[in-house]
Amino acid sequence: MLNRTTLVSSYFFVWSLSTVPNAARGKKPADAALRSLLSDVRHGPRFGLRDGLLALGYRENTQFTLGVRFTQANVAVLPAAARQLVDDGVDLIFASDVVSAKVAQMATTQIPIVFAGVGDLLGLGLIQSFARPGGIMTGVIHLDTGLGANRLKIFRDTVPGLKRILFAYNQADDSAVQAATTYREATRLGIVLVEQPVHTQEEAQTMVAQAQRDAVDGLLKPPGTSLNTLGFILAATSQQIISGMFDAAFWVERGGLASYGPNYDDSGRLAARLVDNILIGAKPAQIPVAMNAKIKLVINLQVAKALGLTIAPEVRYVADRLIR
Repeated sequence: MLNRTTLVSSYFFVWSLSTVPNAARGKKPADAALRSLLSDVRHGPRFGLRDGLLALGYRENTQFTLGVRFTQANVAVLPAAARQLVDDGVDLIFASDVVSAKVAQMATTQIPIVFAGVGDLLGLGLIQSFARPGGIMTGVIHLDTGLGANRLKIFRDTVPGLKRILFAYNQADDSAVQAATTYREATRLGIVLVEQPVHTQEEAQTMVAQAQRDAVDGLLKPPGTSLNTLGFILAATSQQIISGMFDAAFWVERGGLASYGPNYDDSGRLAARLVDNILIGAKPAQIPVAMNAKIKLVINLQVAKALGLTIAPEVRYVADRLIR
C-alpha cells in the first residue's frame, strides 16, 4: 500500500499526488498534492483523471491540488522531468500517451505506472499481456489508430472533392508511425496521402504552411502533440485556410472542422479507477488493462461555412454532435 503517490502524465505533463501514511483499504487519502508538467494541451486524460478522482471522493484543494508547468511540446524534456520526480520520491506515475509511458518506464523499475493512450504496448515491452500486465504498469487503451480507414472515409464524405491529404508526423513517435501505416489505405478510397515525416517543430510548421500552396485539400492530425504539429494544423484549419480532421472533439470546439475518435476525458476517468485501486493496495501487475471503446463524430458547421463547404445531409445525420 502506497504512503505517497505521484502521477506523471504525457501530453508532456507530470503529476504528483501525495497520500497519508497507512491509509486503510477503501479509504481516500486525507491529504494530497497534485502537480503537473504540461505542454500546450488543456484537455484529455489529464482532466478526465482529475474529474474521475473527484467522482471517487477525492477533494480538490483539500486532498489534491493541481499546478501546471509548460514544456512547449518538447519530448526531450520528459526524461529529465520523470527522473526529477523519481528523485523527489514520487510513488505513482500517470502517462497519458505511450511516449510518456515509455519514458516513465525507463526512469524507474519500482514506481507503479498507469497509462491512458494508444500504441504497441506489447511490442514496446510496456506490458506482458492485457489481462495480466505484469511489472509495474497498467492502464487504459482507447481506439484511435485502428480508426484510420473510417476516419479517412468520413473526411472524404465531409469535404466534397477531397483528393489530397497531408499527414505530417513525428517519425520518432511510434504511435504516429503506426497511424501512417493505417492511413496509407487512403488509396483504396481514391485519396492521395501526402505523407511527410518531420523531425523538428520548424519542419512541421513549414510543412503545414505550405499545404495550401502545394494543392493539398486537407490535413490529418497525427497522434500525440510532439513537435507541436497539432498546433500548426489547428491554426491552419481554424483560420479557414484548409480543412482539418482531428481525433477528438476538443479540437473541433476550437476551430477544427471535424473529429472522429474516442473521448480522451473518458480514458482519464477510467484511469482514475485504476489509480484508486492502486492507492488502496492493488498491484498494477494484476489489474487488467481497461478499454475506452466509445467513438464519436463531431462536425463544426461554423467552420464548414467559413470554408465554403456544404455538409451532406447523410453526414450530418450520422454525426454524434454538430457545433453550430
